[in-house]
Amino acid sequence: MASLNFDREVVELSAERASKLRNLNLAAFVLHLATGIAMIVLGDLDFELPVSGFNISGPPGTPLENGVLNEFFGIPLAVGVAAFSLLSALFHLIVGVIAFPKYKSELRRGRNRFRWVEYSLSSTLMMVLIAATTGVTDLAGLIGLAFANISMILFGWIMEMVNTSGDAGRDEKTWWTPFWFGCIAGIGPWVAILAPLWFNLAEDGAQGPPGFVYGIIVSIFVFFNTFAINQWLQYKRVGKWADYLHGERVYIVLSFIAKSALAWQIFANTLIPT
Repeated sequence: MASLNFDREVVELSAERASKLRNLNLAAFVLHLATGIAMIVLGDLDFELPVSGFNISGPPGTPLENGVLNEFFGIPLAVGVAAFSLLSALFHLIVGVIAFPKYKSELRRGRNRFRWVEYSLSSTLMMVLIAATTGVTDLAGLIGLAFANISMILFGWIMEMVNTSGDAGRDEKTWWTPFWFGCIAGIGPWVAILAPLWFNLAEDGAQGPPGFVYGIIVSIFVFFNTFAINQWLQYKRVGKWADYLHGERVYIVLSFIAKSALAWQIFANTLIPT
């Protein structure tokens, strides 16, 4: 494991590369801002996903048929997905303009804590929306799912803080425990999403969703997890990823591609007649 000297500069950041990263962040800001605004304008703001809770109406062990399903509130899907995009836009603006000197300082130390704060908010919101669109509506379940996702992101933060990427870290052994713990935490929300679907389809006479829905779930899973693959490549120092700044650039490009694909696929549910 690398020495825990958090102030050590380990990445050489030239003015030219800093400028390119700044421009890339500003481009991502514009894209996500436009996406968020478009979703507010185009979306059905009355389309809501229910958030519910089950009251067993008796002591533990009371038959389920005696219980009552209560709907507590609804999540306006278009607003939720727009908020995901606008959160991403805000943090790209912060690192590109408002806190750019601090952003450069972070990169020189082989980390970007702004990224992990943003992911803990935006990816958790997205995971809750994914769960709600696939039928996970229980309030307690959504809360647990959200905190599992936040834990995953925070393990990513720790992974970056305690390890050194780039040329300065070539001779240092990578401590992979935070990464693998993050993977374990990240599996939980997907199990929570897929397990009810699996058990419901096992019921006699059950009809599953249209075939394209399964394709969307697979697509969302792949896009969602490309960020973890990028970190793995960084700390394995595979090819260009031996340069920490290459991994940073890929994170921003993924913000263009993966986040936009995730957002529009979830947003498309507001356009399906019910």
